[in-house]
Amino acid sequence: MPEIEIALRVNGRAAQWRVQPGETLLEALHAHHLKGTKLICGTGDCCGCGVILDGRSINSCCTLAAQADGAELLTIEGLSQDGSLHPIQEAFAEEGAAQCGYCTPGFIMRAYAFLQEHPHPTEADVRAALGGNICRCTGYVKPVAAVLRAAEMMSS
Repeated sequence: MPEIEIALRVNGRAAQWRVQPGETLLEALHAHHLKGTKLICGTGDCCGCGVILDGRSINSCCTLAAQADGAELLTIEGLSQDGSLHPIQEAFAEEGAAQCGYCTPGFIMRAYAFLQEHPHPTEADVRAALGGNICRCTGYVKPVAAVLRAAEMMSS
């Protein structure tokens, strides 16, 4: 099949990618050396492959790369700036919310999108927002605490 060329902004930089018609955004990310986003379920059920596309949290394993044409894409690699971790990343480290680390990028990206719209969440708000993210290590207490801590850090 002939490749498709897409133009997008990835982590703040203009990019031109050649992708296959059925290639997922996750596959394209990995092909372009952005490997922080993880494949866990491959069906969009666990949110481990979360990225931000035009300001919305999406599952990159079930989004076609061609759908990102003309879009703004933010991945886990794009959160840190000038060598400094984003407050959400700091909070996940401080709260011990990254156990094995496999689902952590998805949690962080979902938290980022959520906190953009809800800068002062309650614990119940955070639990609801992270409800689709599946983790087998943390028991969800620490990721919730990390998002609440990040909200405090970002508002001060």
